[in-house]
Amino acid sequence: IDDSGVRVGFDRRRGRATGVNPTGRYEPITRHVFDDGWNSLEELPPFKTQVQVEKPRAIITRNSSPDISFDRSINPYRGCEHGCVYCFARPTHAYMGMSPGLDFEAKLFAKPDAARLLERELAKPGYEPRTIAIGTNTDPYQPIEKQWRIMREVLEVLEAHNHPVGIVTKSALVTRDIDILGRMAEKGLAKVALSVTTLDRKLARVMEPRAATPPKRLEAMRTLSDAGIPVSVMIG
Repeated sequence: IDDSGVRVGFDRRRGRATGVNPTGRYEPITRHVFDDGWNSLEELPPFKTQVQVEKPRAIITRNSSPDISFDRSINPYRGCEHGCVYCFARPTHAYMGMSPGLDFEAKLFAKPDAARLLERELAKPGYEPRTIAIGTNTDPYQPIEKQWRIMREVLEVLEAHNHPVGIVTKSALVTRDIDILGRMAEKGLAKVALSVTTLDRKLARVMEPRAATPPKRLEAMRTLSDAGIPVSVMIG
């Protein structure tokens, strides 16, 4: 059953973190799925990952908050397949008319024009380079990055412009780009932080069902460090 207060059946949400899919907070109506006695709920399909293309006008997001250590960031994707139950970014899916529940981790948006937009924005007269944070909202190395490779294209642009970057991720996929990050690190332009919530693999699978296992994250940290890339761990 699907409702803001009732859990979605396990078979439909297998491999997902949250058990509900409430209507987005800005929607004028709410939808409730209930069993009308004809066992029609059994015919509902499981939540599979879907990716739509988003075409923003700009890719650098700016903020002026005194509580945040960076003033600009990039999010190659909207929504996150890692599906962490505690993710603070879940409510942002409401801006797309979707749920912060299962929609957030199953209905994703990719921004394939990110590198092109970044190139254009860095070339604007008067642009002053400061560290761009990536991974502050959703993970740039979530599973769909293997196919879309948007994050790697963004790094290629940043390297070409000698632009500093700071990355936060839960994915060991970050080591794929060790060639670019290594060259940037030699110039003091790149740093990476791996988020490790727990070392308990079973607990991690419940809270972060599609993120890399804790040992994989620790292994990625060692690999990055051995390559000369400044790396840190974010706990909690």
